[in-house]
Formats: sequence, C-alpha cells, structure tokens
Amino acid sequence: MVTRREWLLASGAVAAALALPARSAFAQPARTVKVAIGQKTIAPNLVNLLIGEGLGYNAAEGFKAQFMTVGGVSNAQVAIDRGDSDISTGVPSFALPILAKGEWGKAIHFYQYTYPYKWDVAVKPESTLTSYEGLKGKNIGVPDFAETAFPVTKNVLRSLGLDPDRDVKWTAVGTGVAAGVALQRGAVDALAYYDTGFGQIEGAGIPFKMLPLPKNVPMVGGQFLMALRERIASDRALLIGYGRSVAKASVFLAASPGGGARAFLKMYPEAAPRGSNEEDAIKSVLVAISRRIKLYEPPYQGAKIGSINPEEFRIEAQMNDMKIGSFDGFYTNELIDEINRFDREEIKRQAQSYA
Repeated sequence: MVTRREWLLASGAVAAALALPARSAFAQPARTVKVAIGQKTIAPNLVNLLIGEGLGYNAAEGFKAQFMTVGGVSNAQVAIDRGDSDISTGVPSFALPILAKGEWGKAIHFYQYTYPYKWDVAVKPESTLTSYEGLKGKNIGVPDFAETAFPVTKNVLRSLGLDPDRDVKWTAVGTGVAAGVALQRGAVDALAYYDTGFGQIEGAGIPFKMLPLPKNVPMVGGQFLMALRERIASDRALLIGYGRSVAKASVFLAASPGGGARAFLKMYPEAAPRGSNEEDAIKSVLVAISRRIKLYEPPYQGAKIGSINPEEFRIEAQMNDMKIGSFDGFYTNELIDEINRFDREEIKRQAQSYA
C-alpha cells in the first residue's frame, strides 16, 4: 500500500502538491498519466474526473491516472507549462487575463468537464438580504481567493452595475464545512460558493438560504482540461483516452449518482465524514454532488459532452473589458468526436448494476 510519504511531490511551483493514488481493482497499466487539479484537496466536486480510474475506464485506454492536488488554479497552469503534469484543470477567470496580455503559453483547453452555472450566494436564514444588489457594502465570504467562486461572483456583481472591488468586502473563510461555520457565526454577511461546496455545508446540518440568481446570469465559469498544444498531435490517443474516461464517468454519474458516490468512496475512503458508516458516507457525497451532476452535459442544443463553446470566453472577456482578438490556440474541439465514441447505453447499464 502506498503511504503518504510515498505520494509524489510535484516540482517547481507545485512542490507542495499531494499526488493521491486511487485504489483500483484493475491491473495497473505501465503508463502513468499525471493530472494536476487546481485545488488543495480531493473532494466530491472532482468526482467525474476521478472515478474513471476505479471503474476501469482509464485502464481500458491503456494508462493509470495519478491525481495531484496542487493548490490554486494558477499552480495547475504552472504545472502544465513546466511539464510537471500531462493534463491540468483550467478556468477562464485565470486564463483569459493572461491571454489578453498576449502572454498565453503553449497550453490548450481540449475538454469542458463542467458547464455553467454552478455558483450561488447564501445568507443566514434570518438575514434580511434578498438580492445580489443588496450585497453592496457587505462582507462576502469565499472559500479561497485562488478558488473560482471569487472571480465568478465578481463578474456577476459587475454585470449588475456594482464595483466588486469597491462596493463589497471579500474574506477568505476556508472550504467545505468551515465556510458554512463562518457564515453561521456571522464572520461574513454572505457566502459565495459552488454547488458541491454548499452540498457539504448542507450535509453538515448548517442552515442557510440562497439569494435568487439574477435574471440572465452570464454563462461563465466553466471548468476545463488542458494540455500542451504539441501533445494534441504527439499524445493524441492519451488525451482522447482521458477525455473519454471523464465523459463515461459523467454518463455513469447521471445514470446512478449513488453508484458514482460509492465508486468515489472506494477510491478515497478518507473523504467520508469521520465516524460515518457506509450508508451515511454515500449520502454525504450524494448531497455534495447532486447539483453538480446536472452540469456535466452541455446546455447548448446538439452539443456533445466535453465540447467547448467559445461564446463563454467572449462573454467573460467582455464583462472584464479584456480585448482579445482571437481564441484560436486557446481551445480546440478537435478531439471531441473521438472522445464521444463509446456506448452510452452500456455505461448506463453498468451504472445501474454497480455495487
């Protein structure tokens, strides 16, 4: 069994990353693919990226995945640029400002693993706040300034005519239950977080209410997989294989959320609440992921799972007054048709019979 001391430490700017090897009942292929994830810990919000390892989807493509939690999204970007990872997660809120400055490197986004819109703002049940506009002058908690809730919520406030840098105060309150405790104790007036984070808070029994989303909330904040552009040609089969694994896992989760939660906990039993039995642990994961599962399929008519709509980039750039002439080289849908070459009905049958 691999100990924590043996977990891989990523080099360079991601030296503190934990490489978390997943447990799998399948024989381990010779090749290991390093996937850098822009957050501090393995959590249920990553479930469709992870469970392909335990379900044998990665092995079927000829590789084993090694997942590295590298901290913030900037570290995931650094990991791919330096070659410390084969694949990294990416978000436009970090990437687009670099592109606008003409400093974007050699990475390219090739798969969208979560679509908009997944963020909310919550307040205490007794709060008199009733709208996003009412947040002017308030203290808004976010899990971490390197986490996506911060820039995305700023964009939404900006779309409502507020200045997110002057009209509100921002406080980093930690992730998961800690964020809920900060709201409950009044350390912040409101909490901006994503769906699975609120699921963890709800699972801990901390009460809150969501502010109504503004009308026409911008379709921004998708999450993507990226690799070095040169690897699209040199490692095409690998990128298609991991994309297909994520797509299969997404279909599996939609068909059987409970089966997906069980597969996740088999790989990462330490993610279960301390002292919980198997049934309660599965319920806790289900609470966390129930909202997220709906966002694995694209909200655009006729679009294939994983495909990227550049209009999301254009909207976010426009909201932030970024002048970007072209998104060529920033993303590609070149691999999507091949990624989607699998039997969805077979995956659904597997999900429904999974134990």
